[in-house]
Amino acid sequence: MLGELDQPEAGPSHAGLDPQNPERNRACVPGGVIRRAGAQGPTSWIQKVLEQITDSPLEWVTPSEVVPVAVLAVQRYLLEDEPRDRIPKPPLYCYDVTISDGVYQEKCYLDPRLNFLVYKNILKVGIEMKISRVSCLYNEKRIGQGILCIDNIQCGETLDTISLATPFRNSAHEEIPERPLRGGKSHYLALWNNEDPYGDIWLTDKQPEEYNLNDTKIISLSHLEMTWNNRRNFPALLVRILHKSRLKYYGKPDKKMIEPYQTFLEVADSSGTVSVIMWNALCPEWYKSLRVGLVLLLQDYSVKKSYPFRLQPLPVDPEIKLISTMEVCLNLRDPPTNITIIPEKQVRPEWRLPKLNYRFTTRSELDDMPENQICDVIGILVFVGRVQRIKKKENSEDFWSYRWIHIADGTSEQPFIVELFSTSQPEIFENIYPMTYFVCTQLKVVRNNSQVPKLLYLTTTNESRVFITGHRDQLYINDTKVKNFIHWTKTRTNSGEVKNTVIGGYYPYPPVPETFSKYSSSIKVEFPLTAISEVRKEIEDLQYREQKRIAIQGIITVIKYITHSTATESSSASENLQNANQRSISQVAIRESQSQEQDGKQHQGDGAVRPQCPRSTRTSLSPTTKKRILQGPFAKLVPVPQPETSAQTKRNGPSMPSIFQYRENASTSLQGKARKTLSNRWESQLWREKKFGLRDHLQYSCVYPESIPRKFILGHKNFLTQQYNSQPAKYRPPEEKPPKLGDFKSARSLGHFEITILGLNHEIAIDVAFLPMYSSEDIRTSQVDTLLSCMNYSCAYPQEVTDWERVPGSRAIAGDIITAATKLDKVHVVCILDICNLGNRKVEVYLHKIYSPDNTT
Repeated sequence: MLGELDQPEAGPSHAGLDPQNPERNRACVPGGVIRRAGAQGPTSWIQKVLEQITDSPLEWVTPSEVVPVAVLAVQRYLLEDEPRDRIPKPPLYCYDVTISDGVYQEKCYLDPRLNFLVYKNILKVGIEMKISRVSCLYNEKRIGQGILCIDNIQCGETLDTISLATPFRNSAHEEIPERPLRGGKSHYLALWNNEDPYGDIWLTDKQPEEYNLNDTKIISLSHLEMTWNNRRNFPALLVRILHKSRLKYYGKPDKKMIEPYQTFLEVADSSGTVSVIMWNALCPEWYKSLRVGLVLLLQDYSVKKSYPFRLQPLPVDPEIKLISTMEVCLNLRDPPTNITIIPEKQVRPEWRLPKLNYRFTTRSELDDMPENQICDVIGILVFVGRVQRIKKKENSEDFWSYRWIHIADGTSEQPFIVELFSTSQPEIFENIYPMTYFVCTQLKVVRNNSQVPKLLYLTTTNESRVFITGHRDQLYINDTKVKNFIHWTKTRTNSGEVKNTVIGGYYPYPPVPETFSKYSSSIKVEFPLTAISEVRKEIEDLQYREQKRIAIQGIITVIKYITHSTATESSSASENLQNANQRSISQVAIRESQSQEQDGKQHQGDGAVRPQCPRSTRTSLSPTTKKRILQGPFAKLVPVPQPETSAQTKRNGPSMPSIFQYRENASTSLQGKARKTLSNRWESQLWREKKFGLRDHLQYSCVYPESIPRKFILGHKNFLTQQYNSQPAKYRPPEEKPPKLGDFKSARSLGHFEITILGLNHEIAIDVAFLPMYSSEDIRTSQVDTLLSCMNYSCAYPQEVTDWERVPGSRAIAGDIITAATKLDKVHVVCILDICNLGNRKVEVYLHKIYSPDNTT
């Protein structure tokens, strides 16, 4: 494997003159640094700042006038090691920020000490920003070339709209493909992960072409396997693509690879199947054009011994030989590989190329499938979760992007639950929404029948591919199970589907085991518990949309019920408070070290991390039927499918599944039971004694609009999809004035609880939120006897409810939970917390489960 070391240097060395604007050429040197501007046209703040820094003897300047600019792009790239860099030990990734002052646009380099503003999604596209200190970074290998560096900023509010009509002051910034300002890399990376192709270097225009094979010598894979060690030149391969992996980016600061990418293709002919590795610059040229099922003619490739620890996917045909002793390598050079896509109409029967065999599985069949089994699924999306991120390794800057989805196929009351990681198909991953026909291949079964509740879901693999459009052009359209699904979609009614589709919000999955010892074993870490004194740092270290689960010990001392309407008002008030504080909080000084920044956060109060929600008014709960509820993002959702089905389901047969489902339990009764009126708040005597002497009180009980799952409305699909995707790298003007997320109906009706957990040493307390699953629109609610079982995903259908039986109200359910909490007075418990950084200083901390002393072992 060879890198492209002789590529031209990217960045300022590519700056040039603008033939369409001679005034701009006269005003700047070849690198784009303004010397003097003419008096014509409106005054540009960017231009004035560049003039000021050019005349200054200092390395940096404070602009004589600080005016707001708009942020149009935040783009990430890898910066290789520069031994003489004036900034020692830069981070792994750097950022270029494109700003507009209304006259010109300018691409600037962000000082690495401000990178944390991007990590937290505080510095993002679409906001107003004030730059209070800048410097100029010169290219010492070129004459008069430099780039504007942003050293100190003040992030403001999101602007309603920004004009994209302003031109770039430096014409080099308009070149295609876009190049980073610094280093030798020829492209930008996706903003939030390394798996997604991003930018205009990724071509999509490779088309099949007629090829005369009469004079081409072709070798079979089995023959190549026997002879490759004795060959220097290899005949052509004629193969079909059976699998295509996601992209792998392997760039490192000390390796000057221009486009360090790798992808695997599993290809086959009539004699066997083998792995083909595509390296480096061939990936941007070919990756998006190659799809499963295409026939390729490969020439001028190389062969090497296969990597011993890589597991190949199972062949589509068990009779095809799996060749695991060699790998075929495709490179841009040494030798330069020649790839040709053969039209399907030119494929001859005598070539005996294997056909694609899919492994479609229905939801009714999933219950009996073993762990790690590979399958394909087709269905309609009934729930689409938000995009979240998880670190690939501890202390790493690399993340996986993923989201949870539910897929219904009409064969079961239960949907498929799928953990969908990015498959290097951002055009699909970022545009999925409920009510869409969805296909995903090469999914792996994850199950644990010994866990209570039983664990069962699907997760993507390295070879998974997803499809949401163009189904008629795919080869799987002739599969029997696909035809059955299409027939079901034509016969069902849309009323239930529209009512029960949900998008976004907090989704507490997968569930934790029934005992803490099993939980500790499942996470495979040396210390499963986090000291309550370390919780603040755990939360502050989270990056944008990073989801994490931690366990702490403590005592439940306060629980307060917040109605859904009150929670909405609190969220609005907290956002207003956040906007008011944002300007002062986001001020960053260039000479502050990272340690000083961390120390400052420790003493500036909770408002710098997240605003505290206003207190709600006291209400009382009315007596009603006693019920059990289920924790999660919305009512009636069953995160853990079970193999049993109710008698009612068996009689009626499968229908459009609701994602709000419960199980039947003969021991459960819905007989009404009187209850005393109960306050919506309980406070222990221990809390009254200790709350004024605390060393620290962490307040993270606020529930933000982004945390609430919403009823999906097809007419607002673009807005809702955007809200629950990751922040884009480039600004896109809204099509019209967008609505507010809080205007959309919540899929939950119970509201939430604020719970105070006191540390075992009575020195630190933390306020967290608890979001139980409940909806009064469905009479099939599950029953809870204690707060502990409420936070456990084991759930059961009550017996069938007759029309005359009363449906319990949300406050009645809340009363049962508060009553259960009082039984935990002074009890030492283990609390599992789900924490996530929502960006822009919003952090959610939700109680997932409580382990009592009885179930900690």
